[in-house]
Amino acid sequence: MPVTDTIAAIATPPGRGGIGIVRVSGGDLRPLIEGIVGRVPAPRMATLATFRDGRGGALDAGLVLHFPAPHSYTGEAVVEFQGHGGPAVLRLVLARCVELGARLAAPGEFTQRAFLNGRLDLAQAEAVADLIDAATSTAARAAARSLAGEFSREVHALVEALIELRAYTEATLDFPEEEIEFLRDGEVIERLRRLSQELARVRAQARTGALLREGLTVVLIGRPNVGKSSLLNCLAREEAAIVTPIPGTTRDPVERRVEIAGIALTVVDTAGLRDTGDAVERIGIERTWAAVGRADVVLLITDAREAALHPEDAAILTRIAADVPRILVHNKADLAGIAPHAEAREVWLCARDGSGVALLEQAVLDVVGASAGTEETFLARERHVVALAQAATHVDAALRHATGAVPAIELIAEELRQAQQALSSITGEFSADDLLGAIFGRFCIGK
Repeated sequence: MPVTDTIAAIATPPGRGGIGIVRVSGGDLRPLIEGIVGRVPAPRMATLATFRDGRGGALDAGLVLHFPAPHSYTGEAVVEFQGHGGPAVLRLVLARCVELGARLAAPGEFTQRAFLNGRLDLAQAEAVADLIDAATSTAARAAARSLAGEFSREVHALVEALIELRAYTEATLDFPEEEIEFLRDGEVIERLRRLSQELARVRAQARTGALLREGLTVVLIGRPNVGKSSLLNCLAREEAAIVTPIPGTTRDPVERRVEIAGIALTVVDTAGLRDTGDAVERIGIERTWAAVGRADVVLLITDAREAALHPEDAAILTRIAADVPRILVHNKADLAGIAPHAEAREVWLCARDGSGVALLEQAVLDVVGASAGTEETFLARERHVVALAQAATHVDAALRHATGAVPAIELIAEELRQAQQALSSITGEFSADDLLGAIFGRFCIGK
């Protein structure tokens, strides 16, 4: 995909600021630079200059930085005009760049050129946007690790192992008279098993990385007056929802963003579920079920003083989709004389004083597979998780063919080929143009 034209964009956020940057990337930028600052500065040195219009009038004064190709972010020649951060003056400098032959950059086009010119692979390019959008410091550190290539190195190691296995398999298919006993001596079967284990490890990290990036929606549901709003306030560490002994106090869902172990959670308090003749309350209950439909995790709050699950609570559980993780939270454990504790997907706690809430937070992490910690996790996207799952499916299929009564070498070769293609889509070796357009189209302009 050869790229020859010159692009320009304002690279700093909209609004007023101390500094504003106009970034340009393309082929020969010398005429453009000379047209704005009068001369081409020394490479990679911040040079004080006056930015001028076509008649020689001053637009702004600031620093100009020139990065000759290929030693730049995009792999092309890049120049940055760093001036004052006023929207009007930045637009003037950008318009001058367009006068001198540049065109306005599309969203993500600078990073797309870095990918096309081999400066970044696709996973690293996506990490650029993820680093900008990171909602927590843990997510930012994970995105930085992905940008540095940690995720890509894991994927490349898996691909290298697949390539070696494919070489053996293809050699057997092409030269059946050769004495390649890789299936009989168990060497390749053992390699396939190790590869399957490595894929499982990387998939677990990727799932945690996807949680760091996307966050979770946790919905609190239950009958009126079981303590949903008190639990929201406890998790949010603020009085986010009104708490009264009057049933039906909460009508509309109340949301708060919280962080647990570096993972961003949107906790949603909802209207109590019960049969009611109040038209307004019925609308609130309808909105409760709509929130449940968007939930990643559902917390069903019950009264710990009840020895058995209330029939209405059991009826609520049956309406939750089977694939949505749920945790049974027994609130008011202090009134029941029960010490806070957790068993499987049940937690006993007191939302009034916060005792046992840490157990609930850990249970949420456990139920979504994020309990192993996030300190060394790289950031991942849903498409990465899907690609890794597809690769694991093909590797497991190859292992089944290899351990069968009559090993099917042709089928093993095909499964290994598809596994490699799935993994290579993560870093961009096999990526359709429409996928690239969708990925880079979500970037901010100027990056």
